Amino acid sequence: MCDSKTCSAVAVAPARRKFLRMTSVSAFVAAIGGMSTDFAVAAKAKVLPKPQNTLSPDDALKRLMEGNARYVSGLTRRHDFAHEREALNGGQNPYAAVLGCADSRIAPEYAFDSARGDLFVTRVAGNFINDDVLGSLEYAVAELKVPIIVVLGHDKCGAVDAAVKVATKGATYPGRIQSLATAILPSVNKIKGEATDLLGAAIAQNVRDSVVNLQTQSAIIQEAEKAGKLRIVGGVYRLGTGKIDLID
Repeated sequence: MCDSKTCSAVAVAPARRKFLRMTSVSAFVAAIGGMSTDFAVAAKAKVLPKPQNTLSPDDALKRLMEGNARYVSGLTRRHDFAHEREALNGGQNPYAAVLGCADSRIAPEYAFDSARGDLFVTRVAGNFINDDVLGSLEYAVAELKVPIIVVLGHDKCGAVDAAVKVATKGATYPGRIQSLATAILPSVNKIKGEATDLLGAAIAQNVRDSVVNLQTQSAIIQEAEKAGKLRIVGGVYRLGTGKIDLID
């Protein structure tokens, strides 16, 4: 038995303790939930296979040209492919994309003294832009976040020479070779009659046109370039020396 004041105090105290216990439990559960979310976010943030490949566009170009200088001098690095295999099994983060010619004498990975997982390479005879090439390079920019694309032509290019022969001699070729030469023909026609070395000039012009086509035919590439996240450059590989000359 108790009076009303005593009963009220007795009733309130357990209720207050129960409320505090429930509040503490809720806070603990919320904290644990927040930690779980943080861990989930951290888990989703994948560790890059090659953290050293996170570069600015200018630094990526510098690294490429330093690699080419080593290649030209014959003092290339020893690349431990076995050691990198496990990391690259989980993904890729190349520091550059290259559009090169299919010519067997030019291997971009060698020419830039790079290892597996460093370069995202797309190759087609004559290194020109078509839908498949453009889609591949858009993937490199949008998904892999490459900071630079190099359009890499080379001297004595057979595909460009075929286009030159179409322009100057009306040459025809079997199968799809004709369409390949025709795709390069606009670059030849731009400088035909102006250059003493038509093939050399056409090779350089084809590289320039491919750079422009990348910049004008893809909104993905345009946006990345305007944001300062991407740089596009052209170059010509010299078969006799292995040196890559950048062109405007």
